[in-house]
Amino acid sequence: MTPRPHESSGAAHGTTQVNIARQRRFWDRNARSWDHHAGDSPGLVKVVERVVAEGAPAAGERVVDLGCGSGQLALRIAPRVASVVAVDVSPAMIRLLEQNSRAAGIENVEGRAVPIEHLDLEPGSVDLVVSNYVLHHLRDEDKAAAVRQAAAWLRPGGRLVVGDMMFGRGGDARDRAIIASKVSLMVRKGPGGWWRIMKNAGRFLFRVQERPVSMDRWVAMFRDAGLVEVRAVAVVNEAAVVVGHKAASSS
Repeated sequence: MTPRPHESSGAAHGTTQVNIARQRRFWDRNARSWDHHAGDSPGLVKVVERVVAEGAPAAGERVVDLGCGSGQLALRIAPRVASVVAVDVSPAMIRLLEQNSRAAGIENVEGRAVPIEHLDLEPGSVDLVVSNYVLHHLRDEDKAAAVRQAAAWLRPGGRLVVGDMMFGRGGDARDRAIIASKVSLMVRKGPGGWWRIMKNAGRFLFRVQERPVSMDRWVAMFRDAGLVEVRAVAVVNEAAVVVGHKAASSS
């Protein structure tokens, strides 16, 4: 990772470690709530379905799910493939994933409680890498690093599919429409909504908990990592899916 101007690589590493610790604490506290409610969000379900469709998991393939949570995506994919390595920063999430796997009779999912930033896999060993509504929690530098890592793990012809909230700070019409829609929705909720506007505005401006970037930025990260046939598609509200392929070998 290239240091920012006036920022040492050690300082950047320290900031990443602080973010990892913050995310682990948050998701350990909220794991059961997430597991209970994740299936109740029609928008989230649509994004999961689109990630699966774009990834086109097939028999015999090895899959990695980055930020697996309690298994909403991994457990959809597992019956179609040889194996899934499901990774999450939260040990509590991995425990729930394992419980959900056993309840569903699924035996080919391996849970790993490790930060995405620290995951180490053999280059060229994976057919499909997926992630859903997770990578916006990473620092921008770490998003790009995760895309580069995923591209390196893929076999020729492999796919990377990321579903996430994807919007910037008003730089294009889509960004402005998403921000305006969110503010309008909160305003209609009265004082509680007004408080959420102030709270979320602070998070958005200072990029403390959530750090979404635009579809164009995601497409650029995929291409910078050497992926080809990169495309992005809006799914619902602020959510979009980006897919890219590892170039097939020339031999």
